[in-house]
Amino acid sequence: MKYTNKSFVIYSLSCVAFAAAENMIRLEPSANPPSDISSPVDHSFAGFGIESSNLFSFTGGAQPNTLTINLLNNLANYAGKPPHIRIGGNTQDYMIFQESQAEWSWINNPNAVGQGSIKADSMLIGPRFFEAANRLPKGTTVTWGLNLAYEQSDFIEKITTMAEQALTKCPNLNITSFEIGNEPDLYTQNGFRAGPWGGAVFTQEWLARASAISAQVLAPKGIARNFFEAAATASTIGTDFQIANLVTFGVSAGAPAPPSYLSGWNQHDYYYYIGVSGYAVSLERLLTLRTTEDQFAAWAAQVDQAAQTPYPYALREMGVVGPIGLQGVTDVFGAALWTLNFLLYAAGLGVASVGLHMTDNSNASAWLPIPMYGREPHVRPLYYGVAAFDQVVGPAACARTQIAQYTGAQVPAEYQDWVRAYSVYQQEKLASVVVVNGKMANSSLEYKGNVTVQLQLPASAAGQVVYLAYLTGPGADATADTTWNGISFEKSGDGTPTQVDGSQQTVLVAADGTASFFLRDTEAVVASLGRKLGAADYCAMRTRDEVP
Repeated sequence: MKYTNKSFVIYSLSCVAFAAAENMIRLEPSANPPSDISSPVDHSFAGFGIESSNLFSFTGGAQPNTLTINLLNNLANYAGKPPHIRIGGNTQDYMIFQESQAEWSWINNPNAVGQGSIKADSMLIGPRFFEAANRLPKGTTVTWGLNLAYEQSDFIEKITTMAEQALTKCPNLNITSFEIGNEPDLYTQNGFRAGPWGGAVFTQEWLARASAISAQVLAPKGIARNFFEAAATASTIGTDFQIANLVTFGVSAGAPAPPSYLSGWNQHDYYYYIGVSGYAVSLERLLTLRTTEDQFAAWAAQVDQAAQTPYPYALREMGVVGPIGLQGVTDVFGAALWTLNFLLYAAGLGVASVGLHMTDNSNASAWLPIPMYGREPHVRPLYYGVAAFDQVVGPAACARTQIAQYTGAQVPAEYQDWVRAYSVYQQEKLASVVVVNGKMANSSLEYKGNVTVQLQLPASAAGQVVYLAYLTGPGADATADTTWNGISFEKSGDGTPTQVDGSQQTVLVAADGTASFFLRDTEAVVASLGRKLGAADYCAMRTRDEVP
């Protein structure tokens, strides 16, 4: 069957029998939230990390970067809140503030004295840095990265000055936490520390800085001391930087007395990291969605450890391929599917927030903010995966959006490693079902495979309408022409949305409570029950007479 016209296919389903039953995904989502449902998802959940040294590339120099601002505003409109932004990364541990530095950029410090293979005071920033950060959409929740690597005699003065500048000069932002140090588990490797180093020593240095910032910066502003995330680690495997270790070392205990300085846990991960991961990466492997769960197993254990504490677990630096992506893997449509799946998976697992890390030279960044690689600024397919997730979560009126990975699906054997499904509940009622089909189908394939998705709903839902929204593109390897829910963010040239397909795809729930539709290989669908995804009344309270 040539899969070219979804509307025809969907409305034809009532007239044809599903002869290829073996190529069917059957889902029977419960009307009420299952026991393993996530906590309510924060509307800023799907966030980004902006490498500190690249802030001007993303938000602009003397002139604001309108592409970045438009793309962030799109997401704020979908989710009802701007995405959480972390300003940090390796380069936060190289930066020192200098009031007289008036450039719209960081500059090299000619008198750097700090330790490290890249000196811990090698970059000087001035007031313009905070002006650039303040261009983010009003109310943007921000985690601000501070320099732990610098340990000269004036380290307290340097770190408190940076904290003071951030809180004073960025009134547009909702800075909710400081991250003291980037990936301290790697400090001996990069020359920031010598001699004994590990979770225990880190904890003491972290507490000293948190204490000083609390007393000198937060308290005078009436801000509570629980304003810090620990420990921003690259990995905890084989180290004593695990959450359970840090609790034992006292990072969550107030020093010298309660309450704690801690607001949450902060760790980093990448699906793959060049030069570190011990195997070859490919687009096909990325889209084998089971491999994401395999790779994330150690971090899932950290989420479990965090659940034993009062503090949420954030994945503040996450990416597909680090450090700067990989052409043909991270800059293609397949990365959009991976991103949507990972955000849903992480939310269902209990992660409180995810920050997809971005640098201006990375093919894994959701957009290219400045001319580079012979190309003008543009939106990459990965951005569409974030947009899809945000519209599924919905605006602020969608109270208590919760997500659960669907584990009881009947999936054909050849699709089991490629397909994942999620149930989404709003106000404790089933709102939508998301199915991601990662089965590889490149753009060159004229005839792409597909599966039938069959939802088994209560018989009382018979006659109701299921609205379908697709995340689709020409193929897994396509670098352009992605659409989400009929919308393109590429066509306008400035990141504002363009409706390129206004057709509404729907299917009626049959008398037996089933609703069936096709899903192409390398595509995702959101089936919304009773309301069109993104409609003005999408989040209206569902009554007992509506679709459960």
